[in-house]
Amino acid sequence: MKAIAVIPARLASTRLPRKVLREIAGRPMLAHVYEAAQACSALQDVIVATDSDEIVTVCRQNGWHCRLTSPAHRSGTERVHEIAQAVEADVYVNVQGDEPLARREHLDALLALMARGDVQVGTLKTPCFAADVNNSNAVKVVTALDGRALYFSRATIPFDRDGSGQARYYKHLGFYAYRKPALDAFCAWPESQLERSERLEQLRFLEHGVPIHVAETPFDTVGVDTEEGLRRVEEILRSAPS
Repeated sequence: MKAIAVIPARLASTRLPRKVLREIAGRPMLAHVYEAAQACSALQDVIVATDSDEIVTVCRQNGWHCRLTSPAHRSGTERVHEIAQAVEADVYVNVQGDEPLARREHLDALLALMARGDVQVGTLKTPCFAADVNNSNAVKVVTALDGRALYFSRATIPFDRDGSGQARYYKHLGFYAYRKPALDAFCAWPESQLERSERLEQLRFLEHGVPIHVAETPFDTVGVDTEEGLRRVEEILRSAPS
């Protein structure tokens, strides 16, 4: 199975401008993401997909593979799709450029899932900390017994109607793996109703009947969208044992 990782990276993020080049523990955020992907031996290549000449320059200075992509893309998935038109692979892994706590283990779990020939789309979940159960920025996922996603939501799902305290909550982590037919179909469909309501693009697959299989990992991440998130990740990385 030939698998490549694509890291969508742009400078024009609205909530935290230039975030992929912001320094965390003395290095650009993008460096943490790229090196985590590069550490996964099951990947044949890691490519930064960007619309920024400045990011291209940084990549070349560091010896990272990169490709300049269209500035018209509305999402990282569309940027991954452009790469998929030019670079042949069995599986394309979307490693978001604002996930500086990405680890090789995330990608190992995802690619183990994709080794099953029947899986068209894969993603990850991790047990949800109590602080995130009611946090709408922490997306929850519920899965069937066979690991297929039943639904993703910013709401607290499942709902513990009787207040038993026995409900198990899982946080969705924004790592995806796709086979090309699924990626092609996703980018051909318009934005779906549930996707628009929740602002979660993975719901487009579910509304069109494409199963998303979910692997579990013990390793949580913190996506960086704000200065607060940047400081939180910096604290985590600086306190981690070397």
